[in-house]
Amino acid sequence: MEPMPQRTIITLLTDFGLQDGYVASLKGIILGMDPQAALVDISHAVPPQDIRSGAFLLYTVYSHFPGGTVHVAVVDPGVGTDRRGLAIQTPSYCFVGPDNGLFSWILKAEPLWRAVSLDHPRFWRPQVSPTFHGRDIFAPVAVHLAQGVPLESLGAPCRPLQAAWTAPREDGDGLHGEVLYVDHFGNCITNITSQDLEAALGNAPCRVRIAGRTIDGISRTYGQKEHGEILALVGSSHHLEIAVNRGHASRLLGIQGGDAVLVTRGPRS
Repeated sequence: MEPMPQRTIITLLTDFGLQDGYVASLKGIILGMDPQAALVDISHAVPPQDIRSGAFLLYTVYSHFPGGTVHVAVVDPGVGTDRRGLAIQTPSYCFVGPDNGLFSWILKAEPLWRAVSLDHPRFWRPQVSPTFHGRDIFAPVAVHLAQGVPLESLGAPCRPLQAAWTAPREDGDGLHGEVLYVDHFGNCITNITSQDLEAALGNAPCRVRIAGRTIDGISRTYGQKEHGEILALVGSSHHLEIAVNRGHASRLLGIQGGDAVLVTRGPRS
C-alpha cells in the first residue's frame, strides 16, 4: 500500500465572528488553491480589533500543531493603511498576517525566526480589496508557503513589530503586569509568567493586587478556594490568572484587557 500523502495544515485565527461570510471566504480561497488542505479553526471569536487577545490565543496553541503547519492570524484594525503584511518562518512553523503586534508572543518564544514583508503581488489574489487583506493577501500567501514557496520570494526581509505587553515591569513597588485576555470562563490571564514570578519573588509569599482587590498568595487550582471566592493561580498557559471559583472574575471585578496587575511580596504566615 502506498503511503498517504501528507496534508497541508493551515490554521485560522480571526476576529471575524461566525455571523458573516468572512471566515468562509478565507476557507474558500485556500481550498480553491489546495483542495486537500486541512483547515483548523483556532478561534474566530477574538474580540473585535483586540490584537492583545489574538496574540495571546495564537501563542497558547501554535506549538501544539505538527511541524510544517502554517498559521494565519487576522486581527487587523489597520487593514488598508500603510501597516505591512507579514510572513514569519521559524524552524517548525510559518505565520501570516498583519504586522501590528499580533505575532509578538511568537517572536518572543521563537528566537530563530525570519520575517519578510509581503511585497510581491504575484502571490496575492489578482484583485485586492483594501478592507479584506485576510482573503486577498494572507490566505493565498499561506497556501504558497504551505506548497513550498521560499519565504524570501514573498518580499523583503523585515523586523516585525513587537509589542511591549509581552513583558511585565519590575521596580521597587513589585512586578507590574497587565491583563492580556479574558477567557470563556471569565478568568483574567495576565502577561506575568511563572518564570517572571520565580525570578522576582523566588519562593517568597506574595500578594496580587488588581481592580482594587488584594489576593493573598497563589493557589494551585481553582478548587483550592471556596465557591465564589477570588483567587490567583498559574494556569495551563503558565501565566498568572485572576479567577473566581465557579464564577466569572471579569464580570465580578470589572476587569478587562489592559487592566493593571501588581504582584508584591506578602507577609509570611
